[in-house]
Amino acid sequence: MPDYDAIVVGAGPNGLSAAVELARAGWSVLLVEQADTVGGAARSAEVTRPGFVHDLGSAIHPLAAASPFFRTLPLEEYGLSWVQPDLPLAHPLGDGRAAAMHRSLDRTAEHLGPDGAAYKRLLAPLANRWRSLMEEVLQPVVHLPSAPLLLARFGLRALCPTTHLTRSLFRTDGARALFAGSAAHAARPLSAPGVSAFGLLLHAAGHTVGWPFPEGGAGALTHALAAYFQDLGGEIQTNRRVDTLDALPSARAVLLGLTPRQILRVAGSRLAPRYARRLARYRYGAAAFKIDYALSDPIPWAAPACRRAGTVHVGGPLHEVATAEQAVADGHLADRPFVLVAQHSRFDSSRAPDGQHTAWAYCHVPNGSRIDALAPIERQIERFAPGFRDTIRARHAMGPQALERWNPNLVGGDINGGSLDLRQLLFRPVPTLCGSPYRLPTRTADSPGLYLCSAAAPPGGGVHGMCGAHAAHTVRADHSG
Repeated sequence: MPDYDAIVVGAGPNGLSAAVELARAGWSVLLVEQADTVGGAARSAEVTRPGFVHDLGSAIHPLAAASPFFRTLPLEEYGLSWVQPDLPLAHPLGDGRAAAMHRSLDRTAEHLGPDGAAYKRLLAPLANRWRSLMEEVLQPVVHLPSAPLLLARFGLRALCPTTHLTRSLFRTDGARALFAGSAAHAARPLSAPGVSAFGLLLHAAGHTVGWPFPEGGAGALTHALAAYFQDLGGEIQTNRRVDTLDALPSARAVLLGLTPRQILRVAGSRLAPRYARRLARYRYGAAAFKIDYALSDPIPWAAPACRRAGTVHVGGPLHEVATAEQAVADGHLADRPFVLVAQHSRFDSSRAPDGQHTAWAYCHVPNGSRIDALAPIERQIERFAPGFRDTIRARHAMGPQALERWNPNLVGGDINGGSLDLRQLLFRPVPTLCGSPYRLPTRTADSPGLYLCSAAAPPGGGVHGMCGAHAAHTVRADHSG
């Protein structure tokens, strides 16, 4: 008999989700993590000064709040509480102006003025059927859709490059910039097909579940997952690096919450040679340069809407956002990078000492780049928040190399688990129309089943746990006998 029914390597949100799903089915599961705590890129720590709690990776979680898998779990019983900012998103435009997303679709449309009707036509069909849409887009590409017309409506808009979509639909710089900033989460040029999918999903989420974050830090989400898993009988081992699968106990199935580079390192000798060659061609995307701030005061945004938003997209009008993201694709950093800012402590007092604040900011840089983006990021924030530099008490910066050292899954600083170009957005980790993307073909039939449960599998990056949940469903189906 094997030591465990299943072993999961990597305790990020997807590894935890896979482990929870198998444990819920009565499997004996061991979860192995090389760091000293669970969470992967969803962890929190005091990295600037005592009492200032910073999210080391992901910070705003609309997809977690909307996740079809997380909705089935009693995470609130394990300490998870969502914080909803006054506004999900604001995008400063200069001269004290900003476009803003309200929870209410009607209110957002009202504030977008001449573009309000077009905005409602774009988002209302998706927001009105939000749960059905999430069930569709967070599935593997090859599946039988339960809402084919909804999926088709989404897909036609999603494939349209953002630069074309926004210019054809909207007339004002506010509406164009607001949507473009959300699409830029793809870390791809806004002229690329498929990038608009991110704008559509994030805006539809904003009008249904908001853009919330866990009270006390992103780690509250993953610690709730871990606590529930252990209550189900699961076992967690931290500070355990896996260099080869031969070092693991025996199991019926091994699930790898790793990206292809690490999979080839720990399991390459067990993979079918042709599949291993295809996996070696997996492409990683743009990186992040991230800064955590301890502040004496809130960021002094010139635009009032930015002071009410949990997330602020600092990029100016559409053409500046597009120029910044194209520069990253071309291998350099624009003078005015597109900066994503989260300001948790305005809405969650547990993040900083009384009267003081935190800020979380990053911009995209080329994968593996050694560019120091600290000064350009701060210039951009200062541009829309004069006096920002005067509020800084301490900062902690991590470029691509530091991010990868902290979490080896962030290869070259890529926070999306692999490039989100159209091919890898649709087919991860390798193109295939037959077989499960979660099942890793092995050399011999007598090997324990190997499975992929990281963001390198469908539906890709984001804290939603669906890659892990789908992988666990595949394992259970394969071993149903």
